[in-house]
Amino acid sequence: MKKYRVYLDNCCFNRPYDAQTSILIRLETDAKLHIQELIRAGEIELAWSFVLDYENGANPFEEIRDRIAVWKEIAVIDCGYSETIRQDAQELMKLGLRQKDAAHVACAISASAEFFLTTDKKILNKPIARIAVVNPIDFIRRFGDDE
Repeated sequence: MKKYRVYLDNCCFNRPYDAQTSILIRLETDAKLHIQELIRAGEIELAWSFVLDYENGANPFEEIRDRIAVWKEIAVIDCGYSETIRQDAQELMKLGLRQKDAAHVACAISASAEFFLTTDKKILNKPIARIAVVNPIDFIRRFGDDE
């Protein structure tokens, strides 16, 4: 079975720290935590980026920031800034993505990730052709559970 490379955006990394008041948030949290288990087990590769460093570094909650930052060391690739990423992000913004979201997607593409995982509906509803943009639940439904 092919080992997929995934990129989780900041919304996805933070999902377990959101108020778990809705069933959808709880399901997304469980799916995201399962994906992390698959990453730790070496069944999925994780891509990281300078955009994740920036957004996570701005998190005012030190404990959450530190718990997310650990994933940088687990990632198989850490995507740094490049002119190609800047240009790709500019093109993605033409689809209506916000600047940081476009930068995340451009980094995922640059890192050769097959999947961009997010819980942000504003990203999920955009017609992004160069990478599969999916919610963690949909990723698990399609690829992450052999049972």
